[in-house]
Amino acid sequence: FFNGANLFLRVHGHEHRPCRVELLPPPGEGGTLWQVATSLERDGAEQWRFGDYRADDYDDLIDHPVEMGVFDRIAFKVGGVPHWMVLSGRHRADLARLTLDLPRICAEHAALFGGLPIDRYLFLTQVVGDGYGGLEHAFSTSLMVSRDDLPAPLPPATGDPDAGSVGVTLNPPEQPSQGYQRFLGLCSHEYFHLWNVKRIRPRAFIEQGLEREVHTRLLWWFEGVTSYYDDLALVRSGVITPSAYLTMLAGVMTRVMRNPGRLLQSVAESSFDAWTKFYKQDENAPNAIVSYYAKGALVALALDLHLRAETRGSKTLDDLMRALWQRFGRSGTGVGERDVEALASELAGVDLGGFFQQALDSTED
Repeated sequence: FFNGANLFLRVHGHEHRPCRVELLPPPGEGGTLWQVATSLERDGAEQWRFGDYRADDYDDLIDHPVEMGVFDRIAFKVGGVPHWMVLSGRHRADLARLTLDLPRICAEHAALFGGLPIDRYLFLTQVVGDGYGGLEHAFSTSLMVSRDDLPAPLPPATGDPDAGSVGVTLNPPEQPSQGYQRFLGLCSHEYFHLWNVKRIRPRAFIEQGLEREVHTRLLWWFEGVTSYYDDLALVRSGVITPSAYLTMLAGVMTRVMRNPGRLLQSVAESSFDAWTKFYKQDENAPNAIVSYYAKGALVALALDLHLRAETRGSKTLDDLMRALWQRFGRSGTGVGERDVEALASELAGVDLGGFFQQALDSTED
């Protein structure tokens, strides 16, 4: 497995030129069993095979992680667009259950924005003993999951002599376990980034490039709002019950309220200082900082409720997301540091400056 950003050197002055990548199998008989999983465009190579791939430019080149080896995969479509999930590592996951649940979540996000901005999508999933995390890309995501968080195969239906194969759902799906909810929430989170981060982007990220750390106060929006929608899509799509969703929401509230650092650092400061504080945590971190993921999700909830209250239900956070997509995402111009706040006030028809001052720039709950 590799990320292009860790492997491909940038040639100064040639960043906008197209690139070709040749992927070769390892020597020996073992290599004949290997496959290739990547969202890179194929340039003559067969799907899942070694050969030539291409990228439009350097930015595109480093935005497609590559997995090579022996793995399992599932396939489904959302709005006619092919999607795949590849699982590397030992597991006993019910792959059919994943094929049932993932399309519903992805379709929920696509419906919010009026369709998909892609022609393919790949979930690259590393299965480990104990791990959790993800990284978004324009046409794919890299995930890490504990094998116990994957859906377990259900027992075979009574009286079916052909039942019992691992990876086949035979009984009606049960409510996801807490671990499986966590994994589905991770998939949902990274998929929502298709829009919120990869295409609706902070202007600072566009203008300042990759040479140094880029500071922005907007991570509360790009990660926090994404963290709000990741679990919300699970209940909206019917994958979990409203009761399960409220339990997950209560967990987020509890994590924030138990964190003394929320009284010392605002969520906008947490965003801006991510490179120097959030990414360099020590044993004192809970006493000094607040997570722009968790508190950002609560700000998103409060903003959603606030918009509904101010407009008597005619505007919601969904409308704000769509407005950002139309104004900044489709044009690729990038979101300025205060553009979200201005657009929210515009949609609400009232000045929301007081709300944002408390929610973003103060340490009040």
